[in-house]
Amino acid sequence: MKILASQDHQPPAEGDARAVALANDADALALPLDGVERVDLHFPNFTDGRAFSQAFLLRRRRGFTGDIRATGDVLIDQLVQMQRTGFSSAVLRDGVDPADAQRQFEMFPGFYQGDAVHPQPLFADKAAA
Repeated sequence: MKILASQDHQPPAEGDARAVALANDADALALPLDGVERVDLHFPNFTDGRAFSQAFLLRRRRGFTGDIRATGDVLIDQLVQMQRTGFSSAVLRDGVDPADAQRQFEMFPGFYQGDAVHPQPLFADKAAA
């Protein structure tokens, strides 16, 4: 997952069809994806998890292969789950050290069950090898 400091993130420009900001109450299955390279999903606060569902739907049901970016109230302890549900980048809040965020991924090197990015469970990968 690509980690961005807040000053490194540019929201989608008006009229640029390559980047889209999807509202939390929007249906991810209805979003037109022709020519879209990046979808920004917003976390208005840490208790609102609708963006997790939107990311999963975009990756698994829609087959979107572009950048799905987490914006808003992005907490570093949620980054691993964000990646597993389909996010490929995240914008950190002001004052959050990107090195602290990156360490979250070192703490959890693998998972038994499948996810949005790697749908095969660990045992199926091992059996195929």
